This record gives sequence, C-alpha cells and structure tokens, in this order.
Amino acid sequence: MRTYATGMTWGEGPRWHDGALWLSDTQGRRLWTDAGGAWTATPLESVSNGLWFLPDGRLTGAMMDEKRIGVWDGGRWQTYADLAPLGVGPLGDLVGDAAGNLYVDDVAFAAARGESPRPGRIILVRADGTTAVAAEDVEFPNGLAFLDGGATLVVAETSRQRLTAFRVAADGTLHDRRTYADIARLVGPEARPDGIWPAGDGVWVATTTGQVVARVREGELAESIGTSPGFPIACCLDDRGRLLATVADTGGEPLFAALARKAVTTTAVLLDPPPHR
Repeated sequence: MRTYATGMTWGEGPRWHDGALWLSDTQGRRLWTDAGGAWTATPLESVSNGLWFLPDGRLTGAMMDEKRIGVWDGGRWQTYADLAPLGVGPLGDLVGDAAGNLYVDDVAFAAARGESPRPGRIILVRADGTTAVAAEDVEFPNGLAFLDGGATLVVAETSRQRLTAFRVAADGTLHDRRTYADIARLVGPEARPDGIWPAGDGVWVATTTGQVVARVREGELAESIGTSPGFPIACCLDDRGRLLATVADTGGEPLFAALARKAVTTTAVLLDPPPHR
C-alpha cells in the first residue's frame, strides 16, 4: 500500500480522468485533484459526494445536501439537474453510462443528523435532462458500478452488507433485482460495502469496517487486499489499471467513534497487487 495523496478528511468518489485523480472531501468541504500537476483542493460552498465524468469530459457531482446534480465550471458547482421534484434526501455515489445517462443514490436519510433509517432509491438522470426513479427499496445505497457493457448496474447496499445487481432496461429503469454478492459472508461479518468499481468479470469493493478492498465475482470472493489499521472508503482504477483507494485513519479508534469526534483523516493509496481488468 503506497501513498498517492494526503490532506483529506473523508475522501469519497475517486475518479481518474485524463491522467489525474479527482475526489470529493465530504467532511472537509473540498474538491481535490492533481489535474494541474500538484495535489490541490478547491473549497466548496456546495459539497459534492459522488463524481462522474460525462462522455464530453465535463465533471458532474452529486450535491450531497442540495437535491441536485452539479456540473463543475472550474471553481464551483453549477446546476446540471434539479432532483427536488423527486423528493430526494441526501445524495450518495454517482455513475454514468456511455450515452450520458447518470445514476445517483438517494440515501433518503441523514444519519449524521440523527434521522431514522429508511429505504433509499436510485435516481436516473437521462442525457436529455429528464429524471425518474430507477429503483426503490435500496437499503443505504452506496457505491455504483456498471457491468456487462452497461447491461447490469450493481449497487452497494451498505446496511444489508451486500451488492445488489439490476438489469438495465431500454428506458434506463432498473429491473430483475438479485443479490450479486453477500459481502458479510464472503469477506467477514464486519465488512460493509461502500465504494465499488468494475473489475472485468467482477467488482472491487471497499469494505470500510471490514478493512479490506475485495474483488468479488457474482457469489464468490476472488481476492482481497488488507488496509488495516485503515478503513477503505472508496476505490477506482487509473488508466494503467492500478487500483487506488481512499483509506480513513482513525488513530486506532473504532471508525464510528472517530467519525463522531471528527477525528478522521484520509489518504489516497495505490494498492498491490495490480488489479485485474
């Protein structure tokens, strides 16, 4: 495990684009990247969570508490899609397809504000700007990834400790729900899937309290990379096929206790062995 970048409080949504890493610091209220050469942060008025680059190269972000998808103009998030009419709660991860359609987690409740848990949804933002509820009854939706050339969408259900797969219909809605991987059974009872990334015939999964980044195929564990004493939050592949992850350091405290005290820092790391595409 080799350090790539430091300075973040809680690093979410890592994405590699044009030779550079981008990620959201949801607690530090910053957008980080080394696109300009040095690892730098832009302070944010509107805090992004999940990130995704559209086919035309524009960066979009899920505005965590503002019920909208933003598009980055180089200094701030402009509105790309207003999701307020759908009655969304806090927004989580974000992923897009080759046609420019976006999928975003509607987490539905704010745990940090003491709100009671309730099922979330996956929201579709089509390339033409129209929006729809793509799937309902998703328990704490988190990481999102396409498989099978875009025919399958996988979501991490953190509270249910599993990855769930959907068939993507022609209109973009999600159907034929099935359990893709039982993370608690495959990785361990402490493992809770957070960020995910496609890995050829499977998915890379950052398991937070499981303290491993695991590669799973449908119903089976292919390999795992330990991150102890750190807690892996999210992951992605770069353009050379290297696996990067954001890993939280709590100074030896249990994760949730450190989060409550705001005593967490995050490092972006390169993980070995090299991943499978």
